[in-house]
Amino acid sequence: MKRIWTIVFIFVFLLLVVMFVTPKGSDENVDFGVYSLIPPLVAILLAFLTKQVILSLFIGVFFGATMVYDGNIFYGFLRTLDKYMLGSVADSWNAGILIFTLTIGGMVGVISKMGGTQAIAEVLAKKVKNSRSAQLSTWLMGLFVFFDDYSNTLIVGPTMRPLTDKMTISREKLSYIVDSTAAPVTGMALISTWVGYELGLINESFKNLGIEVNSYDVFVKSIPYRFYDIFALVMVFLIAWLMRDFGPMYKAEKRARLMGKVLADGATPLAATNNEIPNIKEADKLRVSNAVVPILTLVIVGFVGLWYSGGGTEQPFTFEGVRKAFGDSDASVALIWASALASMVAIVMAISQKILGLNEAIEAWVDGAKSLVITAVILTLAWSLGTVTSDVGTADYLVKIVTDTLPVMLLPFLVFIISSVVSFATGTSWGTMAIMIPLAIPLASAYTGGSIDGILLGTLGAVLAGSIFGDHSSPISDTTILSSMASASDHIDHVKTQIPYALTTAIVASAVGYIPIGLGMSPFISLVLGIVIIWAIIRFYGKSTNIDDLRKLEENID
Repeated sequence: MKRIWTIVFIFVFLLLVVMFVTPKGSDENVDFGVYSLIPPLVAILLAFLTKQVILSLFIGVFFGATMVYDGNIFYGFLRTLDKYMLGSVADSWNAGILIFTLTIGGMVGVISKMGGTQAIAEVLAKKVKNSRSAQLSTWLMGLFVFFDDYSNTLIVGPTMRPLTDKMTISREKLSYIVDSTAAPVTGMALISTWVGYELGLINESFKNLGIEVNSYDVFVKSIPYRFYDIFALVMVFLIAWLMRDFGPMYKAEKRARLMGKVLADGATPLAATNNEIPNIKEADKLRVSNAVVPILTLVIVGFVGLWYSGGGTEQPFTFEGVRKAFGDSDASVALIWASALASMVAIVMAISQKILGLNEAIEAWVDGAKSLVITAVILTLAWSLGTVTSDVGTADYLVKIVTDTLPVMLLPFLVFIISSVVSFATGTSWGTMAIMIPLAIPLASAYTGGSIDGILLGTLGAVLAGSIFGDHSSPISDTTILSSMASASDHIDHVKTQIPYALTTAIVASAVGYIPIGLGMSPFISLVLGIVIIWAIIRFYGKSTNIDDLRKLEENID
């Protein structure tokens, strides 16, 4: 009861600030200054206090809309609904992602209903004998689906969930593995849905400086400086290999191993988890192909769709031609094509094998899509919050308060910190890149005289990696939300268990990466040192989650 009154007090106090204290004027020229932090802070604070993500996001958007419209709560409420929420859904990219999300949910529903995921779990279970190999298998699958972070999340989570459940791996751990492989892999992949976006920002920034560069060459050279991304992938591997955890994740894994509870008591998973394992008695109908074929269809058609939508037929079929086509592609459209065709393949397979009738197959698809409706709502609100934080100038304020006093030796480190904070507050890595790259490249270029050296590449890598770190840590991030959904994890539990790992990785990336880079150290020395330090942290600070060690610990406590 006391916590409820605390939440009410915070809400009323901040609402009064929004109504009477924040600057008033045209929504195009008003400078909200420090008050621009209110919408994202309200959403983040309420998400942790109430564990009600939808309510928290909605209130954050409402506060921002009220600020934009001169503290008028009536206009603020109406604009929350029509300008921000409706506007987010009306955006063609966002609409495409919503359709893709629901469609892939339908595909997973059909695959699950005809026993595909159960078949994969049983086959892998014969090879995967323990939780270590199950976690490593999930990590490897995350590396395999490198071409798009949304596809990565929505394929790996549902496919591996039955197996990780069987091996009593907590949903928190599954969502961490899914989340911490998707964006880092896609962000560094030589061909992906991210490459064109990143290249466009890099090229435009240098063009504005009057410097002619090969933006793809700059992108490739920046990869060794993506310390957070590389260390995040290494940390997932070492956590799985060493079977050691720390912080809230250790408690979650201990609960799962000793009590068989993959979800905490009172947890609210973001996806419906009933009927995950179908009632199929005939062993011959449990075929791995019932999952593999639709998923391969999704991956292959996704690749072809990205190539085709980017004008691949007009480009020479060379590496450069394919790369350019991927860079110019419309990922949301290509993913809709892929998920729709994969759904059709799954339905046809279910009917042709007489596992499901036509009505049953359609119902299974609809049920699968229904399980992701809550995710669609949360994504819409997350995008709405991103728009309203842009309107009140949250990111601009965060950048402005520090960019005037950047010493060259600390430039990569401070740019990493700023990018992380902006990404955390706004919940978007792409939005952060769009804001920070045009600022960071001119800053670094001013120090280097336009040459492409370690300072400039380190600063660029700091923006790209910091954007992903902040996104990983933020409860209002769309990819964080998707990872919770795909893993059927409680969203706040996922955030709370992942933050210590993401923060540890970021600290190591800063200590041996972005600070030494400003002093002239080779990035390869930083990478070696970082990997060794992460291993040491997990080995000596982490606690064993091996079932035998946990049982011995319990016996000693008793």
